[in-house]
Amino acid sequence: MTAPATSAPPEPSAASAPGYRARRTLPLRVEAMRQLKRRRTLVIAAILTLLPFVLVAAFAIGGDPSSRGNGRVTLMDTATASGGNFAATVLFVSAGFLLVVPVALFCGDTVASEASWSSLRYLLAAPVPRARLLLSKLTVGLLFSAAAMVLLPLVALAVGAAAYGWGPLQLPTGGALSAGDAVPRLAVVVGYLFVSQLVTAALAFWLSTVTDAPLGAVGGAVGLTIVGNVLDQVTALDTWRNVLPAHWQYSWADALQPHMEWSGMIQGSAVSVSYALVLFALAFRGFAKKDVVS
Repeated sequence: MTAPATSAPPEPSAASAPGYRARRTLPLRVEAMRQLKRRRTLVIAAILTLLPFVLVAAFAIGGDPSSRGNGRVTLMDTATASGGNFAATVLFVSAGFLLVVPVALFCGDTVASEASWSSLRYLLAAPVPRARLLLSKLTVGLLFSAAAMVLLPLVALAVGAAAYGWGPLQLPTGGALSAGDAVPRLAVVVGYLFVSQLVTAALAFWLSTVTDAPLGAVGGAVGLTIVGNVLDQVTALDTWRNVLPAHWQYSWADALQPHMEWSGMIQGSAVSVSYALVLFALAFRGFAKKDVVS
């Protein structure tokens, strides 16, 4: 009699392999070092570092902006009053577009870049769970975006203090804030700018999960942000503009008042976070079902 044929025991899955822990795959420090060593990260850091020096040179060539006396005092008119004023002016001129670019780049050039390099399927075969991969890349993207927003005002504050002195922050509406009070106010401004840019970050990240072209994800997020800014200028939309994140992007100016107002920043934060949560959810849900072939 012949022994009955027996099938070979199934190979253990990755999830049951000895020592495998899904939470230990693609550690944040590894992803952060990968992103830090990329050339576009160094280029963004260089641009943000050089911008305050360029503006100081522009003011030196063009003269003191407050001497023009056009009848209305703006933040730009007080740019050379102190280091705090200079830092606030740098944030004002860069918030509408310049700070949008690094956010879109760090959050949009994540998953799509892996797909374009044909390394995404190998990461998932490691195996890195899809949700873990997205969470690691999103966390690092947001951290780098926050670092970019902190780097610019820090350099501007140092450069402005060296060029114009460490004095009170002169308010366009009248009055002044001491240097000790100005720094926390500027920190509030930076924090609100980061929250308001969450919409751009979420747009870029979502697009990064649906396309294999990093430029498409980054450009799409920047383009849609610009469209939102244009729509906010259409006064015929009236109260409909209140649901546009762009409508609240300069609410941080309320922090540079003798008595800080929170209502505008709270409304703007609520709008931005609501849009961001929906877009992040779409990214995770869509990528979980995506057929990854690259």
